[in-house]
This record gives sequence, C-alpha cells and structure tokens, in this order.
Amino acid sequence: MDAPQNPGGIFQPEPNYSDQRRDELIKEIEAAPANLRRAVAGLTDSQLDTRYRNWTIRQIVHHLADSHVNVYIRFKWTLTEENLTIKAYNEGDWVALADSRLGAVDAPLALLEGVHLSWVQLLRHMTAEQFQRTFVHPETGKTVHLADALCSYAWHCRHHTGQILWLRQQHNW
Repeated sequence: MDAPQNPGGIFQPEPNYSDQRRDELIKEIEAAPANLRRAVAGLTDSQLDTRYRNWTIRQIVHHLADSHVNVYIRFKWTLTEENLTIKAYNEGDWVALADSRLGAVDAPLALLEGVHLSWVQLLRHMTAEQFQRTFVHPETGKTVHLADALCSYAWHCRHHTGQILWLRQQHNW
C-alpha cells in the first residue's frame, strides 16, 4: 500500500480562530514532543531507517527538530523586528546531512522538547496583538501572521507524527 500524503489529516487554515482555539493549539505544541517520543519508542535502527515516502523515520525526527528550532526563532524575530523577511532553509538538504541520515534520534528529540518548552512559554505570554504580527516568507512572498504560523505548526506536528504512526501500524511494530 502506498503511504498516504497526509495521515495526520490535510492542513486546514483557520483564519480568525478564537482565544480558546489558540489555547488548544498551544497545548498541541506542548504535547507534540512527547507524542513524537512515544511514536518512535522502542524502534530499532533498522526500523528508524524505514522510509515514509521520501524520508526515513530518523530523518523525520531530525526534520521536526530542525523545523521547530527555525519557527521558534521566527517567532522571536517577528516579535522584535519590523517588516521582517525570514531566512528560509532547504529542508531536503538539511535531512540529507549525515546527522539526519545516520544519527541517533535522542538528540533531536531532546532538542525538540527544549525548543517546545521555550516556545510554549513564549506563546502563553503573547498578547492577541502579538499573534497578529507578521513576517514575510522569501520563497513564497506571502505575509504570515504568527497566529497562522501557530496553526500550521500544530498541524506540522500531527502530520509527521502521523507518518510514523502509519508506518508502525502497517508493519505491526
């Protein structure tokens, strides 16, 4: 069976969501590292090197840490700078590096946990006005509100953890 594109569900933008929904999204960000850690718990090196479409489970774990370090910094920049155009990075090139292809997953899991602890602390202290601050993504030229980035990255956690859980289910791991 071919792996589904979005086993955690298709991303659905949520413009103008409520304060309650924002709190729910922050809780998702808070829970994401533990969910990912559970998803990879007990996997062997061989299982970690199993591909889900283009990336192995190992690469997915490294990607989540890399991506969320970047988004945390983007939030900080957006809160402290005006008319910000963020620095983009090529995620495919990053997961092709030796650490992502061959390295243990303990370090990126710990990094993700630390980043999310700091990020959640920041998110919980942000005002509604701060969530309306924006950055520009240089590759798309789109202006992104921090509220929309929060929604997108909560989905991002579900998306990649869902890929790993799908593989576990298919292989009965």
